Amino acid sequence: MNAALVNPPGRQGPGAMSAALVEQLDLVLAERASGVLPGERRAAGRGVGTELAQIRPYQAGDDVRRLDAAASARTGVPHVRDYVPERTLTTWVVLDVSASMAFGTADRLKSDVAEGVALVVGRLAVRRAGRVALITCGGPAKTLMPPRGGRPALIAMRKGLQGVAPDGEGQGDALAGALRRVALLTRGPGLVAVISDFREGEAREPRVGAEAGAARAWVLRDFHSPNLIWLGERSGIERVGIIDFQDAVRGPVAYDVVSLLQDARIDVPEALELALLTRYIKTRREADASFDSADFAALYALMSAQRNTRLLGTFARLNRRDGKPQYLRHQPRIWTYLNRSLGHPTLAPVQAWYAANVPAPTP
Repeated sequence: MNAALVNPPGRQGPGAMSAALVEQLDLVLAERASGVLPGERRAAGRGVGTELAQIRPYQAGDDVRRLDAAASARTGVPHVRDYVPERTLTTWVVLDVSASMAFGTADRLKSDVAEGVALVVGRLAVRRAGRVALITCGGPAKTLMPPRGGRPALIAMRKGLQGVAPDGEGQGDALAGALRRVALLTRGPGLVAVISDFREGEAREPRVGAEAGAARAWVLRDFHSPNLIWLGERSGIERVGIIDFQDAVRGPVAYDVVSLLQDARIDVPEALELALLTRYIKTRREADASFDSADFAALYALMSAQRNTRLLGTFARLNRRDGKPQYLRHQPRIWTYLNRSLGHPTLAPVQAWYAANVPAPTP
């Protein structure tokens, strides 16, 4: 593994790929490489192959099996046949190892899937007596495995495929830079396989200060009453069970606290919310003397604004598109939570934007 990369939490490695999918990918690669028939791609130099390069007089050391009987009889001098060697194209695998590849589902991370696809592409390229090269992008350091063939190529690929960039590191235009690098390195025709989630081109709003430097951890996003179950036979915190955690992602640590204390489906009085938030902050400070209460409070307000804004839109969509008007009964509660969070000084610009652009809710 590249020393600049890390194994993301939850990494399981590439899963099994069905033989049918591999065969389909093999056909796609063959088509992209302009067919699979021997002799379709010309290589520099002469050697063993099916496409004739020239007929020339025999020289000491030539393979007698390449003697051309007709030319030798016609000229009275032994002649041999030279062929253009058969070679497949070099396959360049451009692999995205940016931090966004550490996300995924309970079954596989995106980096797990990418690793499996890269290995399959490499095996298929080598199986056709070709060569494969690997370029990684999106990490703190650039990695290049020059074109190789046979088993050594697959061993080198496997070593270079493990890990992603640490969160917050990497370059924003890494994929475009990697493709420019491939264009400079290739000589003659080649096949380029890009394995990426293509996130670097997305337009992103600048982060509010508290979120930009926030510690990140696994968050469930649905950490609220409908997703919790009471297990009375247990003791302590283990009495609270989680029903569904399939949408877990890495994000700011305050997000699940907001999900619980501003439950979208039941009313949480402001006094109770503040009491529980104070208890959480006190516990964090007792466990970590460097914990900053003010920064966390700002982050809590920001995550509240983000979550409740999203829920307003989600529930409106469920009503209009999916015919589920029952979600609209939660809208007044969500507006109350949103207004609470917008009162934090950090979100004053956001509050002003809401006042100017978002109509006030109607009863």
